[in-house]
Amino acid sequence: MTFNDFNLDDQLTEAIDHMGFSEATPIQEEAIPAILEGRDLIACAQTGTGKTAAFVIPTLNYLAQNPSEDVKVLVVVPTRELAIQIDQQFEGFSYYLPVHSIAIYGGGDGSDFAQQKKALTQGSNVVVATPGKLISHLNLGYVKFDKVTHLILDEADRMLDMNFYDDIKKIITFLPNLNQTSMFSATMAPKIEKLAREVLKDPKKIELALAKPAENISQEVYRVEEGYKSELISKLIGRYDAFESILIFSSTKKKVSEIVQSLKKAGLEAKGISSMLEQDERERILLKFRAKKLRILVATDVLSRGIDIKDINLVVNYDVPNDAADYVHRIGRTARAKTSGVAITLVSKDDNYKMKRIEKLIERELEKVDYPMRRR
Repeated sequence: MTFNDFNLDDQLTEAIDHMGFSEATPIQEEAIPAILEGRDLIACAQTGTGKTAAFVIPTLNYLAQNPSEDVKVLVVVPTRELAIQIDQQFEGFSYYLPVHSIAIYGGGDGSDFAQQKKALTQGSNVVVATPGKLISHLNLGYVKFDKVTHLILDEADRMLDMNFYDDIKKIITFLPNLNQTSMFSATMAPKIEKLAREVLKDPKKIELALAKPAENISQEVYRVEEGYKSELISKLIGRYDAFESILIFSSTKKKVSEIVQSLKKAGLEAKGISSMLEQDERERILLKFRAKKLRILVATDVLSRGIDIKDINLVVNYDVPNDAADYVHRIGRTARAKTSGVAITLVSKDDNYKMKRIEKLIERELEKVDYPMRRR
């Protein structure tokens, strides 16, 4: 199915062509018609499926057909990085349209807040925001969302993981004239279904089967004691000396710092992103990583959600993810666009049951290598 089949606004179609989009992905084929029809929607789709365009494109089509100077669309997301990424997509697809968007997020100093306030009061048609910062603006009373008709909750599962449930419910109280709500999640967990029952009206439900890891990803699993993981990572990275782009996932911000320090001691340049860093510093690090000026990036799961970077050669799971689906999401950062890649997972004794869940999900038993337990 091509984007011409959706009968979109001519200027929007021109922008889609200009950005190099032609064939719709499965999530786009199902979500775009539903949103164009004005139906509420709950969609379960993982990162990398084209889900952002699945809501950006029909939303812009609505704005093209219903021009206004008011805020009409609100997109709520878990992290600053994702807010920026989605705002950029709105800017790209609306290139030929009289539509303005703004990203609202935490971090920074008072000048950032003042700039956001100015942009909100001067008028934007689309606001992409993290929950906490948005509520800060709403509580001060100068932002009126009474004209908002479309609400999109992206990565709703992550927002609930970050305890934003009450914030989401509060934000909705500021939207008295809401006509349509769309919710996107990587999983259809019970907590997501509960939220959907509370905020959606007779929604269309889209649940795409979780894609299995690409065949061109070489999956390696090492059984190793927790205290030897850093040593092993350094050795493995040395083995893949030709790789230019390496992403290491860690479960906690404390571990991010520890891994970075360990790699530096081994003579490897690495940077980490976690909530312990100022937002501007995180952006600088991501920019260097995208530009291939930084070889190794260590990140927590939540903050990595906004990382949309091509040509990552190696993904390392320092910790086995609690959710088996997250394993697929993580290693899916490599071997994109028919390239090849390597995914390494370090499994301690306590992680064996998690690894079994992953193997059940991907319907494949992975070969495991024992790392020697004595230092050399």
